[in-house]
Amino acid sequence: MIPLRSFLSLIFVLAASLPAAEPLLISQPQPEIASPSFKEPLDKTWSIAHGRWTPREGVLDVVELPENKHVPVLHHKVPLQTAVIECEVRFDKPGTFLVGCDATKHVGRVIVKPDGLSIAEDSVKPSHTLATLKLPVKTGEWHHLRVEWTGDQMAANLDGHTLKAQHPYLATPKTRSWLAVGKAAQVRALKVSGTARAAAK
Repeated sequence: MIPLRSFLSLIFVLAASLPAAEPLLISQPQPEIASPSFKEPLDKTWSIAHGRWTPREGVLDVVELPENKHVPVLHHKVPLQTAVIECEVRFDKPGTFLVGCDATKHVGRVIVKPDGLSIAEDSVKPSHTLATLKLPVKTGEWHHLRVEWTGDQMAANLDGHTLKAQHPYLATPKTRSWLAVGKAAQVRALKVSGTARAAAK
């Protein structure tokens, strides 16, 4: 018989480690680019544009700062033309979480909201929504998100629910990726993989 303490510890480990999503667009494993532990400061490939992003004991706490007059944004300064970005996100209150990519301006984004998941391209303002999937995103729970882009396609999987989109503008050469949060959230288990875009000659 398993002791009660060991049994409870096992439950905690299983609950704290959500299963990774299956590949969406990119079948071949991609080189790992970044996998911050969030136990120490972020390295120089990351840049905080807005908000407060605080790594603490394996979790990245994200809070909006009113003086910024902008949602929190964290840039990853690696130009990935093919990318796989996975993480887990948790909201204490209803909020939003975004994963996107830029060229000289925004190219595309995946948006997680309380009522579901969407993919948009940014050739126009406001962003042009390409696909939407309705599903509840509960507060107080960890949600697993996988985002991929390659060529003119972008896809996302949230807790086993998949959404894909295609648009010519999504093929724009990328200069960086980014995370953004509406109000506040926590992020953990972030992993960025992919193929960096060759530098222009």
